[in-house]
Amino acid sequence: MAFWSSPSLPLLGLLSLFLLTTTSAAPVTTTPIRLGIIRKPSPDNVPIFREAPAFRNGETCGSPAKDHQIHVAMTLDANYLRGTMAAVLSILQHSTCPESLVFHFLWSRFEPDIHSSIKSTFPYLNFKVYRFDANRVRGKISKSIRQALDQPLNYARVYLADIIPNSVKRVIYLDSDLVMVDDIAKLWEVDLGDKVIAAPEYCHANFTQYFTEAFWSEKSLAKTFDGRNPCYFNTGVMVVDADKWRQGGYTQKVEEWMVVQKQKRIYHLGSLPPFLLVLAGNIKAVDHRWNQHGLGGDNIEGKCRSLHPGPISLLHWSGKGKPWLRLDSRKPCTVDHLWAPYDLYRSSKHTFEE
Repeated sequence: MAFWSSPSLPLLGLLSLFLLTTTSAAPVTTTPIRLGIIRKPSPDNVPIFREAPAFRNGETCGSPAKDHQIHVAMTLDANYLRGTMAAVLSILQHSTCPESLVFHFLWSRFEPDIHSSIKSTFPYLNFKVYRFDANRVRGKISKSIRQALDQPLNYARVYLADIIPNSVKRVIYLDSDLVMVDDIAKLWEVDLGDKVIAAPEYCHANFTQYFTEAFWSEKSLAKTFDGRNPCYFNTGVMVVDADKWRQGGYTQKVEEWMVVQKQKRIYHLGSLPPFLLVLAGNIKAVDHRWNQHGLGGDNIEGKCRSLHPGPISLLHWSGKGKPWLRLDSRKPCTVDHLWAPYDLYRSSKHTFEE
């Protein structure tokens, strides 16, 4: 039968300290099942994952009717698949109504091995997969400070509302290098008001650093933020009003800035700055607990970082360092041990055991 492996004493102490800063998630009814090893479909580089438990709705959920569904969107990339699997497991585990979740995955091309891995790892998951046409951005991407930021799939979030069905009115977009440690329904229920996006804002950050001197020195560009109080927000965790996004033509607005970037080099990071240019100072701010970001360190060296003080609902390894790579290299940061319990990778000793 399946069971959680007992963490080592040092990890127990770390987790105990961590849990003091979090709210306890509502109990989830779990159906015990035997965990089998998933057979690798083909000799590609798709990792082999264990099968996750089946998570069932709590008594207060009722039937997972369409009007009670929570829509979550993520990208699918073989290089980040291990992170995606951990993220999905964390969301399901901490959800009071996991059967009400619908996952929308975006990928650049059909990869049957990845699709099979998701089906085998999460047999009960309600999910759909959509192709993101990389040609939509190929001529609009400018080289940034890190190669991973230049991948076309990194820009899929710009086109998310246009790709998913029009019947989906609201969606939570999440990066693949994070874990949820709270009920996602709390984030879903945020009141967007007349805003298109909800995300944690960081107004103490030096906003000017996200754009080049060429941007700030050209008055016609710098006045973009006139009448706004722009603050940095991270696009790896966003609640999106998909209807307002479509009606407001926000895909085109972001694309327009990508074209300017190709001509004048007005920023250094990938898909983030055009989002800031269009929306900074005009989003619904949510509590910082929903994106404890930067745990992957900076974009150049990826050095270890500590947790920020305060309650935490979501841990995000944005930056160069990814927890699965640092754990495998036997040079993990302390915060990486908070990701490890959600790792379903076959050789992992810190998650499930048979």
